[in-house]
Amino acid sequence: MMRLSSRLAGVAAGLLLTTGVALPVRAEVPVQSYEVVRAYPHDTGAFTEGLFFHDGGLYESTGLYPSFIRKVDLETGRVERQRDLPTIYFGEGMTTLNGKLYSLTWRNHIGFIWKLDDFSPLGGFSYPGEGWALTTDGRRLIMSDGTDQLRFLDPETLAETGRVSVTADGRPLDQINELEWIDGEVFANIWQDNRIARIDPETGVVKAFIDLTGLVPTGANLDPNDDVLNGIAWDAAGKRLFVTGKRWPQLFEIRLK
Repeated sequence: MMRLSSRLAGVAAGLLLTTGVALPVRAEVPVQSYEVVRAYPHDTGAFTEGLFFHDGGLYESTGLYPSFIRKVDLETGRVERQRDLPTIYFGEGMTTLNGKLYSLTWRNHIGFIWKLDDFSPLGGFSYPGEGWALTTDGRRLIMSDGTDQLRFLDPETLAETGRVSVTADGRPLDQINELEWIDGEVFANIWQDNRIARIDPETGVVKAFIDLTGLVPTGANLDPNDDVLNGIAWDAAGKRLFVTGKRWPQLFEIRLK
């Protein structure tokens, strides 16, 4: 390994001497670790797609059939309010803004708008491609679609107002999944990956990865292909970060190192 590295360094130096142009140096994305602060109960029947914390309540949306949106008591895991989607829809991510709850479906090209306080329907909207996740920066909705793209939507017209490509080490990062806006950054799950990406919403550049490999519950009857890390919620008032996975028995409050 040392011999190969020395040889490659020599080749690079030779190219620099012959061309007079310095070769670009690819900097690896920093990786953060974490510690568990506390664990809370989580419904093992919930195939988690969307997650957010608002005014002391935890809200969750699920996939599969039937899919549902619900409000959950964080301490006990008790469901306080739930609305099932029609069984033709595979539910995906959701977020809230200005008293409304916005939720996506996977391949139906349809999103729903609900009243946050009672989940009564307010309307719907359409979009091209797949729907994966939603969050908000307080002005716009931010949507993922399974590619390397983040879309920005006007919350009133639901029209797309722009988008950004997500990159890590200069390469596109696709399979962007559940999203959460945290202090000016977009935190994003990556489908079937135990890392969370911290994304600059203006440039799409991944500023850091959070490696949660050791957090995956052991001993639980989980499908390693489907029951994966997914779900990020941020308690802005309490500065608490929560994560979970599809059909996981626990939701974790973690602290980044």
